[in-house]
Amino acid sequence: MSSGRVLVVDVGTSSVRVGVFDAIGAALHNVERELLPDSPSDGIVQFDARAMAETCLELAVTEIAHAGPVDAVGISNQRGSTVVWDRATGEPVGPGIGWQDLRTIGACLTLRAQGVRTGPNQSATKLQWLLEQLDDRGRTRDLCFGTVDTWVAWTLSRGAAHVTDATNAAITGLQIARNPAEWDAKTLSVLGIPPAMLPTIVDSSGGLGEATALPGAPLIAALLGDQQASLIGQGCVHPGDAKITFGTGGMLDLVLGEEPPVFDQRGPAGTFPIVAWRHEGRITWGIEAVMLAAGTNVQWLRDDLGLISNSGESHDLASSCDDTGGVVYVPALLGLGTPAWDYGARGAFFGLTRGTGRAEIVRAVLEGIAQRGADLVDAAEVDSGIAIPALRVDGGMTDNETFVQALADAAQRPVEISPMREATSRGAALMAGLAVGHHSSVDDLAQTWKPRVRVEPARVLDRDRWREAIARTRNWIPELSGIDF
Repeated sequence: MSSGRVLVVDVGTSSVRVGVFDAIGAALHNVERELLPDSPSDGIVQFDARAMAETCLELAVTEIAHAGPVDAVGISNQRGSTVVWDRATGEPVGPGIGWQDLRTIGACLTLRAQGVRTGPNQSATKLQWLLEQLDDRGRTRDLCFGTVDTWVAWTLSRGAAHVTDATNAAITGLQIARNPAEWDAKTLSVLGIPPAMLPTIVDSSGGLGEATALPGAPLIAALLGDQQASLIGQGCVHPGDAKITFGTGGMLDLVLGEEPPVFDQRGPAGTFPIVAWRHEGRITWGIEAVMLAAGTNVQWLRDDLGLISNSGESHDLASSCDDTGGVVYVPALLGLGTPAWDYGARGAFFGLTRGTGRAEIVRAVLEGIAQRGADLVDAAEVDSGIAIPALRVDGGMTDNETFVQALADAAQRPVEISPMREATSRGAALMAGLAVGHHSSVDDLAQTWKPRVRVEPARVLDRDRWREAIARTRNWIPELSGIDF
């Protein structure tokens, strides 16, 4: 008998969330545990894969004990992070390497001369680096590679399932751009990666193996990268549907449909092709636009400048003034992503006067992040040729009313706020439920979307002045601005 419930294991960059959801994607109960990566030096981000596996298993068992039997398990994960382990023992070989890790920038640039284009956020050179740390027998050992979804599925299935879904496989840098069902033999050869290490590429929703490590051995029924899970969690399943997740960074994802974008690597406006999901063997394509720093700017105001005592105070302070007093802030603390992709750009304030106070500075930061959000929308429309009538948003910054209103004003379109602050778990729950009959089709998932609130534009922010400010921050560190992946 069906319980009408699914369990979701959602592994983010800094925590693991496990929850039980009903058939329409409502959270019945959940638990979260901090699991921070380690950064022993600048640009190095790694994690304890064994600790991650143990945390996922412990929390999943606890949730099932609390909620009772579940029909299926869905897994959502940080994309691009890399784990290598011994097939026989299940023990990790070396550290897990986080998607933010930059130790392989040089390798990425070298590979371009060999006809392989990959970025340091992808898995390809991370896997190559891990193999190079092994002894001479390393590449002949029976090892497994996986992104975090693969590692979690392996753990829950006690090693029976060595799989990844198409959304995660497409982010590894190990595939042919327009054939995300197969690994690219040429790339594997250039990087010296044994094909036998790689997982089987499967649907994002379907019967993927039994979670025998859990009570009742429920079916592992969904694997999704975090941004794609958020897309589905916000009911974006039709061409033209789009969402932005505002966390430490910002990601816009737009559904295209069955036809891939006309570009293989990066579009003229700086977006990337993605696999939105794969169901019953059929790919649904999308594009993604990236903001390198979103909530990071609010953390900077709090932790480094001391202008606010907590993130919520940014709304209170910003709403105490009607406008920024002419101050413009460009949130390029880590460079600029879409559309410019200038790693040497840097953050800047313009228009400061003796009358500029804390409130104006904080408001300028929130409006600057909103302007960057509008940049992502503009870029996605250019590269897709599709108009985006309304935006759906999730992530920590969506609790900030001043910011959400500024986003609607900058983008000049309505903004719908997700009922769950983090929609990734909800998306994985819906796709797992689809596999076990809670829904009849992907299209049906659109009916589960009910925004917490809809915010309409109330004024017009000066986009021309904004573009002028962006131009002035470009090429600040020329040697970094010259890097392109």
